[in-house]
Amino acid sequence: MSKEKWKNFWKKFWFIVWKDDSFKGWIISLVFLLIVIRGVFFPLLSLATGTSLPLVIVESCSMYHDGNILSNFDMWWENHEGKYFLQNITKESFLAFPFKNGVNKGDILFVTGTKPEKVKVGDIIIFDAGRGNPIIHRVIKISQEGDEFIFSTEGDNNNGQLEVEKRIKENQIVGEPKANILPYVGWIKLIFFEGMKSPQEKGFCIEN
Repeated sequence: MSKEKWKNFWKKFWFIVWKDDSFKGWIISLVFLLIVIRGVFFPLLSLATGTSLPLVIVESCSMYHDGNILSNFDMWWENHEGKYFLQNITKESFLAFPFKNGVNKGDILFVTGTKPEKVKVGDIIIFDAGRGNPIIHRVIKISQEGDEFIFSTEGDNNNGQLEVEKRIKENQIVGEPKANILPYVGWIKLIFFEGMKSPQEKGFCIEN
């Protein structure tokens, strides 16, 4: 293809993607943006953050605190102090933990990769439990077996541990959330899958 034909092609393509207000133009623009986001933006973001899931939507209420970002920590702690007492985690230490007010279903989190030796009690990790979507829970205990770290987690809003989170190995860790960048925005996606969930998992969160 000659230089002139390439020039005309890109001129037409640019018009269709960015300036054509017809229905056809909107569809082509949407497809183009999806290709760019999936094929370029996410791979580059994954490379930069060191994780396969640089952005993740919270899909359950297991880390919810009543009131979410406006939650009353003292009231939440009164309801959950007992389970942390068993792990020697005090109110003062919990206040220094990241995401001390939890995260809510539908929040979009920015995630980076992490090294096992840098994970501390109180950190929130995302790990592959072999049951579909990764789990996002807080580390409550760390042990070491030889050269390998073993992690134990629990959801802030759960009243006990899942069996799959009592012995999390290093190779199961996907990443560590660093910021809640878009609270609730993930509901744009989640709303389409609510009908497939069990009655206990549907809808907005309440504190257990």
